Amino acid sequence: MKITIFYLLHVFISLPLLALSVENKVYIVYFGEHDGKKTLLEIENTHHSYLNSVKESHEDAKSSLLYSYKNSINGFAAKLTPDEASKLSKMKEVVSVIPSHGKYRSQTTRSWDFVGLNDHSWNRAQMGDDLLLNAQYGKNQIIGVVDSGVWPESASFSDVGTDPVPKTWKGICQEGVAFNKSHCNRKIIGARYYVKGFYNVFGAVKPSEDYLSPRDADGHGSHTASTATGRQVPNAAALGGIAIGIASGGAPMARLAVYKACWAMPGKPKSDGNTCMDEDVLAAIDDAIGDGVDILSLSIGFNEHSPLDQDVIAIGSLHAASKNILTVCSAGNGGPSPASLANIAPWVITVAASGIDRQFSSPVLLGNGMKIQGYSISPYAMNQMYPLVYARDVARLGVPQYLATQCQPDTLDPYKVNGKIVLCFIGQGRNVDKGIEVSKAGGVGLILANNQDNGNTIFYDSHFISATGVGYDGAVTILQYIYSTAYPTARIFPVQSVSYTPAPFMAGYSSRGPNHVDAHILKPDITAPGLQILAAWSEASSPTKLPYDRRSTKFNFYSGTSMSCPHVSGVAALLRAVHPNWSISAIKSALMTTASVTDNLNNPIQDYTGNPATPFVFGSGHFQPIKASDPGLVYDISYDDYLHYLCTINPGLLNKVNAKINCPNQLTSPLNLNYPSFVIPNLYGPVTVTRTVTNVFDGQSRYEFSWNLPQGVSILVSPTVLVFDHVGQSFSFTMTIFPANDYSVRNQYVFGWYMWSDGRHLVSSPFAVFLP
Repeated sequence: MKITIFYLLHVFISLPLLALSVENKVYIVYFGEHDGKKTLLEIENTHHSYLNSVKESHEDAKSSLLYSYKNSINGFAAKLTPDEASKLSKMKEVVSVIPSHGKYRSQTTRSWDFVGLNDHSWNRAQMGDDLLLNAQYGKNQIIGVVDSGVWPESASFSDVGTDPVPKTWKGICQEGVAFNKSHCNRKIIGARYYVKGFYNVFGAVKPSEDYLSPRDADGHGSHTASTATGRQVPNAAALGGIAIGIASGGAPMARLAVYKACWAMPGKPKSDGNTCMDEDVLAAIDDAIGDGVDILSLSIGFNEHSPLDQDVIAIGSLHAASKNILTVCSAGNGGPSPASLANIAPWVITVAASGIDRQFSSPVLLGNGMKIQGYSISPYAMNQMYPLVYARDVARLGVPQYLATQCQPDTLDPYKVNGKIVLCFIGQGRNVDKGIEVSKAGGVGLILANNQDNGNTIFYDSHFISATGVGYDGAVTILQYIYSTAYPTARIFPVQSVSYTPAPFMAGYSSRGPNHVDAHILKPDITAPGLQILAAWSEASSPTKLPYDRRSTKFNFYSGTSMSCPHVSGVAALLRAVHPNWSISAIKSALMTTASVTDNLNNPIQDYTGNPATPFVFGSGHFQPIKASDPGLVYDISYDDYLHYLCTINPGLLNKVNAKINCPNQLTSPLNLNYPSFVIPNLYGPVTVTRTVTNVFDGQSRYEFSWNLPQGVSILVSPTVLVFDHVGQSFSFTMTIFPANDYSVRNQYVFGWYMWSDGRHLVSSPFAVFLP
């Protein structure tokens, strides 16, 4: 993942294996599902027997075992040599042996208004019923969050007025450093931590860097947890009182189960993100399944092109699906590069990130009376005009101009900067550090300008001085003014929340399709708010997570698909509460087929470039929670369907994952998984796609088929009308896609939509076709 300046400092940094030799690393040995016939002790003894078969002694086998996965996932994590791992991989019962790389990385107030859960929504009139009330605010739904832990003292996790813990709950409250059983309550009903994989690579957790407990020292885990299920907290605001309002999660009365599997990287600032070891993550998922969660929320992932049987989140979430537990995952922050997605398994909801209709305005007033639009979340005000200089013109003697232009460390001359506002351009290094350089040189303010490549993209940073960011066009105007007068002056206005159009718009960092593991499955599935989301924060961290930032805040802005993921997790809990008999695939289908592909100006959703975005960027569109509660029809997929899907991509895999189910003699295409969307990777000739829809709304209904075809594609559908006479009734239909006689569109993906409508419901799905 690359650094983005949207406060996405989630960058994977390869680290040496501090505690291991090359010949002894952690591998996950995966056997598929448990058959339900063995006790937990018998399962662990079986795993020991496999280790005994490759280790020199029983003691060596016992000491090498890190985790024995016993709840739903059948497997273990152990320290093995490559030769031992190879021997195990050749055993008939073994599905896969996965080397651990520590590859997973941890990737709001207005957002819930924007998507229609509260009264003041741009599209509220389209939506109707109150989903929050109907779902009793998610009461008794349990959301399991795998992340960096929780700050239990946050008001977002208060249990005041909450009913007793559901009797179905089987989890525990694991004690540790600065965390005891009293920190669990009727809101935080369970907490665990997983550190064996981390310890095996990095050694003991340093008290100065993290808590050896479920307590969150970072902020990421508390932020994602509160976005999904935080209580409604009045007068919540970021540092400086910015964006004051009611902070809330999507399902504020749902229960929270915390699974800390992500830890601070030793010797690195928190701003570099956490690391989550494969074996720790899988252990967390396995326990969450056994504990009885309803929704799993994982704002972690890695843009590595691993097959599904080598992807521990894909493996764990498949086992969760067998228990009708829905897994929601972030798409990753690898955009705008194509095929940069994480978490692409069809049984998870993969969530992209988009912006909302709020921005934080901090304009620049120039001495000539011209006002330049700027954006900031700096909490420091400026009440008068100050001298204005360009960083290049106030550089230390001998400093290269390009370094001074970017306000790199030790590049500015204090004699020339003292008491002035400095115009700097973005570039190498953190934006916050540029403000620190200006402050260190005696400057009173920073105008951080985009370069030409970044155009007018909006960047936000919690600076230590009065600061604002301007687009490239604004920067050019400011430079022209500086050189037009002998005494240029400026003032940076205090931050104000302002409404913004068009919204939603896609974030540049949000990872894109096509799907790199199975090109037939269109990913991401959906987009949700993920830009400058306000939510709970760890008071052991700071707004910037930088080591020299000593400020503390109870709520903080954060951006990324890590933030969009728990938006969907919270709404999924509401849908589950309203429709307790729906399958997880029905919930997913309802979210996808009711999503919007237009913004609040009724134009197509834009990419960060200002051009129309595609389904490879936003999936089925921007989620609409209330509409999802009444989708009309759903595309349902059973757990067995997912297992049969494995046959289409790897026929030898199914019998190992689940020996009770066999692949059919005649394999079909992965295209025929009953997914709402689809992709045809190469359209050389006619391709037939079969789908089945199930009526979940009205016993008497008539749906008609329609489509929006891209250039170069034709379609033949049968039937084009479906008449339902009872709820739960299903009908299948076929779509035959074939190339049109149009050779002007070639060697590219084109995108279309197909829809069913009864006059009240519009059940819409995107598809993509590559025209060779």
